[in-house]
Amino acid sequence: QVHLVESGGGLVQAGGSLRLSCAASGRTFSRYNMGWFRQVPGKEREFVAHISWSVGNTYYADSVKGRFTISRDNGENTFLQMNSLKPEDTAVYYCAAEPPRSGGSWSRSPAEYDYWGQGTQVTVSS
Repeated sequence: QVHLVESGGGLVQAGGSLRLSCAASGRTFSRYNMGWFRQVPGKEREFVAHISWSVGNTYYADSVKGRFTISRDNGENTFLQMNSLKPEDTAVYYCAAEPPRSGGSWSRSPAEYDYWGQGTQVTVSS
């Protein structure tokens, strides 16, 4: 059975930092692209960050660029370092795995990701 499990969420003051982790089990994700998404009640799940499986190229939503950093180790763990947090970053954060695509393309759409974690709550107080 395939599992993605997020951890590291919590309550932090504005300007603070958190590091989210995503641990994979049940299969190898070394050849999967990995992404982080977030969702607040009543809104659609939105793209946050992406890292490719091959050369580790990274991509970010404009709202987090320069503050968040996505990384991965041997393909089984993915991380999201979040600095200079703002109240508008408050959401449930999800990691997800996207199958590799030809030509190195990737997607910001949650529909293109096959596996998802259960989410971890991040709350930023003002």
